[in-house]
Amino acid sequence: MAPVIGIIANPVSARDIRRVVANAANLQITDRANIVLRVLAALRACGVTDVLMMPENGGIGRHVARGLSRAAAHGEAPYPTIHPLPMPVTGTVADTHRAADAMRRAGVAAIVVLGGDGTHRAVVAHCGAVPVAGISTGTNNAFPEHREPTITGLATGLAVTGQVPADIAFAANKRIDVSLNGRMEEIALVDVALVTERYVGARALWKPDSFRELFVTFADPEVIGMSAIAGLLEPVTREESGGLMVRLGTPASNTAASGMTVLRAPIAPGLMASVGVADWRRMPAGVPFVPEVKAGSIALDGEREIAFSAQDRVSLTLRDDAFRTVNVGGCMQHAAQYRLLTGAPAPVTAEL
Repeated sequence: MAPVIGIIANPVSARDIRRVVANAANLQITDRANIVLRVLAALRACGVTDVLMMPENGGIGRHVARGLSRAAAHGEAPYPTIHPLPMPVTGTVADTHRAADAMRRAGVAAIVVLGGDGTHRAVVAHCGAVPVAGISTGTNNAFPEHREPTITGLATGLAVTGQVPADIAFAANKRIDVSLNGRMEEIALVDVALVTERYVGARALWKPDSFRELFVTFADPEVIGMSAIAGLLEPVTREESGGLMVRLGTPASNTAASGMTVLRAPIAPGLMASVGVADWRRMPAGVPFVPEVKAGSIALDGEREIAFSAQDRVSLTLRDDAFRTVNVGGCMQHAAQYRLLTGAPAPVTAEL
């Protein structure tokens, strides 16, 4: 059977408080629909003929349908057939959870996700072994790599149709499991931050005075958000085992006396913040970490999700090989090396 691809496009990503306090972008619905159309065209070029898509009330689906109708009116057929998932629409993260689970059960070969770190986390929580291809349309986008969506669609199509070997086409990824009182509550794909504020409020993190501890799966100095703090201290790649743990605090007037280093980090688009760093160390995979913060809230991938008190027991464990993504770079390099898009075989290198 021909592979089927799932598409989950979040119509409300990039609309949190960081658009007010920083200079975060906000993609319009038409822009998101155009991204979907670019992905669809690339998938069809690789032989994908059917796509399952999450329904939503934001208007992405309507604009995509218009694009398909225009192509059909011109006698063109550059897109796969879209099948909306038969599910209720609530306008909440529950839609993403339900869609990812339904796509997994339907046996899709991969799920293309349009959203920020939070949207990708919601998909990974329910997609099981189905690989994810991320497209950045959120506020803080440390997890989905920034590239043209056409290329992401092309790599996904090459991967699921078997034109690229699986060991190249897909990559293993890390996550952090968050347990509260002995029961696993949530996951994070990039970072877990513990802050002193007990209320969840606007959810997004942007006040560094409350930051106390940070745990990351990878530390990249080229990203923004909480993980940028770790990345500017000691880079940890996505591919290597384990992550990094950082103890934070409010920079004192006499920094030398407090033993704290002050780091300037981009915690949101266009927002540089001074963050006090007490120390940091590696976070090995499979080893439970118990935070020192006694009460506050836990932020997952930049958004406060869980409040806890001194009576609660919090534990964080990093997992290697926790889920899979489409290795876009690897797929495209393989396609170029073996001329997969030319129909002509790659030349054999002559031995000297």
